[in-house]
Amino acid sequence: MPSAETTRTSEREPEPVRPTREDPVAAAGSELIGGPLGRRVLFGTSTWTPVRVIALVAIGMFALGMVQKLPCYDGAWFFGASSQYTHACYSDIPHLYQGRGFAEGLVPYFDRLPGDMEYLEYPVLTGVFMEAASWLTPGSGSIQDQEQIYWMVNAGMLMVCAAVIAVCVTRTHRRRPWDGLLVALAPAFALTATINWDLLAVALTAAAMLMWSRGRALAFGVLLGLATAAKLYPVLLLGPLFVLCWRAGRWREYGTALAGAAVAWLVVNLPVMYFAFDGWSKFYTFSQERGVDFGSFWLLLAQRSDDPPTTETVNTLATVLMLLACVGIAALCLTAPRRPRFAQLAFLIVAAFILTNKVYSPQYVLWLVPLAVLARPKWRDFLIWQVCEVVYFLGIWMYLAYTTSGDAHKGLPTEGYQLAIAVHLLGTLYLCAVVVRDILMPERDVVRRSGDDDPSGGVLDGAPDAFALGVAARPPRHGEPLGGPPVEWGGQGASTEDRTP
Repeated sequence: MPSAETTRTSEREPEPVRPTREDPVAAAGSELIGGPLGRRVLFGTSTWTPVRVIALVAIGMFALGMVQKLPCYDGAWFFGASSQYTHACYSDIPHLYQGRGFAEGLVPYFDRLPGDMEYLEYPVLTGVFMEAASWLTPGSGSIQDQEQIYWMVNAGMLMVCAAVIAVCVTRTHRRRPWDGLLVALAPAFALTATINWDLLAVALTAAAMLMWSRGRALAFGVLLGLATAAKLYPVLLLGPLFVLCWRAGRWREYGTALAGAAVAWLVVNLPVMYFAFDGWSKFYTFSQERGVDFGSFWLLLAQRSDDPPTTETVNTLATVLMLLACVGIAALCLTAPRRPRFAQLAFLIVAAFILTNKVYSPQYVLWLVPLAVLARPKWRDFLIWQVCEVVYFLGIWMYLAYTTSGDAHKGLPTEGYQLAIAVHLLGTLYLCAVVVRDILMPERDVVRRSGDDDPSGGVLDGAPDAFALGVAARPPRHGEPLGGPPVEWGGQGASTEDRTP
């Protein structure tokens, strides 16, 4: 019989969703650790609560990713241009320690760099992160020793970010804490975590999503503003949130979030903008001026065209495509039979930015991992996408090995790399397609099928529609949930215990 404590817990809140009962892949994978978890772990009455387990798994996987970089740490970063690619262990971090003036003690944005770069080409908060790591790096020893320590210091700081991401995703959907394992076990997450400093912005964005799910609009805005001060992509989340709040009539909460984001971004950026404008603006001018680069479908077009488009043309076309994607996502939100979940639209808008951008660095997958888990927590679809990203991760390094190995031609030729790009694009489009299908057919949405509306939506969760278009604009019938028609329960993989009356 269940204990009195477990009974009281069940009376206070709905039972957590058990992935091993609704997801065949999760059920099969659980056999590797002895089968599905028991009720004590599900209800958090054990020492091994979901948050603790997932945080430890995330740290363990991050450590394995560090081990994967061992061949480069032992010398490939310093003594062989192609070997760091053949071992697939490249990282920007050690190279930029000297390349961006940290070894000489130059102050980012204020001190000019030797060479063509002139100033650090990263947003301000990321520059602060890089500078803080350089303060913790001893200035003694050879430059190779300093670069190794600098990478290790950054890896330690980024590991904290990885744990924060896993914990925030675990806690965003209250009844689905074990979905956080998708983040913790994502192979592309572990492989790309220490290539660059993207995890800082991803951690701040995941924390912002958690705050919004708790109805804390101001905290969401502040964290999203800080994330945008570390990387540009988080600001995109304000777009789908605007349309969702429009449909739900939640203007006050949106205004609070927007104000918090603007103030937080300005607090970080204004001092540097005022005292070192040229250095501050380098990130934005560099992004505009850089040509077509690795990983994008623009590179596919350029490499397979006799007359590749100019940078200016690509800038214009990429902007037009992104605007069209924004219009499409807004139309989807306003016409869907039931208001989409925030995480679904957040994933789609960032995926659209990645797919239309001039460059796709392998670590950009980190932007999507937590959003993908919240948008579509289905192991099969997530792993299909992850396999595609791992193929691309290996493909870009093998291609660079081919181009830097001279006459030896070790690695992947251009045609093979183009295939890797296509695999990445198709994998991302596939995940976008199933998310769009979930929006148009809410009965296929695994989150709503288990009885929730929008657990990441905060004030949007269960709110009635104030404005909608098309079929979504009709008044709800008696007994229908607010925000659209009801979800049909009892889909494939749903157990009787997971249904709500």
